[in-house]
Amino acid sequence: MKRRTFLARLSASTSTLATLGGLATASERPKRRMTIDLVPGAIGVRVDQEEAIDLAAQNGFESVAPYPRELTEASSEKLARIKTKLDQARLIFGASRLPVNFRSDEESFRNGLRDLPKYAAGLQRAGVSRIGTYIIPSHGTLTYRENFHQHVSRLREVADILQDQAIRLGLEYVGPKTSWTTARHSFVHTMRETRELVSEIGLSNVGLVLDSWHWYHARETAADIEALQNRDVVAVDLNDAPTGIPIDEQHDLKRELPAQTGVIDVKTFLSALVAIAYNGPVRAEPFNAKLRSLPKFEAVAATAKAMKKAFAA
Repeated sequence: MKRRTFLARLSASTSTLATLGGLATASERPKRRMTIDLVPGAIGVRVDQEEAIDLAAQNGFESVAPYPRELTEASSEKLARIKTKLDQARLIFGASRLPVNFRSDEESFRNGLRDLPKYAAGLQRAGVSRIGTYIIPSHGTLTYRENFHQHVSRLREVADILQDQAIRLGLEYVGPKTSWTTARHSFVHTMRETRELVSEIGLSNVGLVLDSWHWYHARETAADIEALQNRDVVAVDLNDAPTGIPIDEQHDLKRELPAQTGVIDVKTFLSALVAIAYNGPVRAEPFNAKLRSLPKFEAVAATAKAMKKAFAA
């Protein structure tokens, strides 16, 4: 065998073995498609839409939370200015919040549903295509089955309206034991149960909001995320947990910024999202009193630093 032929075959064999052995080259590894997202309100920062865009751009974020009331009520001129600012900063909008109270009495639900078409049309006009909400994991009077049927019925109506504007609806489960044991009847508090709820709703624009905090409390793994596809995930939250507190004694509104304590394995969590080619926003939602006490510029900078540290892993 000529030397050149031998070396070519050796190189090909080595490349194949490396790939089979999990040593894929950089060009063969999946690339990150999700964005580092700024949600000022989640870290206690009160600003308008344009200042939120400025803060996101100044601190290296890749997307920013849309402000639904401001966007839906904006004049054509103001909306054009916001879009231009967004484009110049090379940012996109993340996910909005659902304004409909589907968790309590029928009258409250109907009132919210009545205004949803206008709200959804305003968001669609601004270029927002994702909305998220959370599921309360217990109920004082409704059994699991009764509550499940109510959620399916109401959220199907919500999703049907959003679908008319090409907007996806994400549902977030709440995982801590201290949350789903507070009322008489426990309810959806794991990814598997939420997927059952999404399946029963039966509309293609409904998916999940994943949160590393709830994923950790539900004792889920990378395999649970890797069983999903990109289209199953609408938005993602990234958080860490305090040290020195047993998992079953953690409380939902006392969290840490991502990659701050190492209690939650954010590297595994994010790597699983990369594996399914998730392409939506990832935002911090730490409910942290110390962070909320900081001046807005410091709070945003601290959040950006934590998010970049997590993504660097």
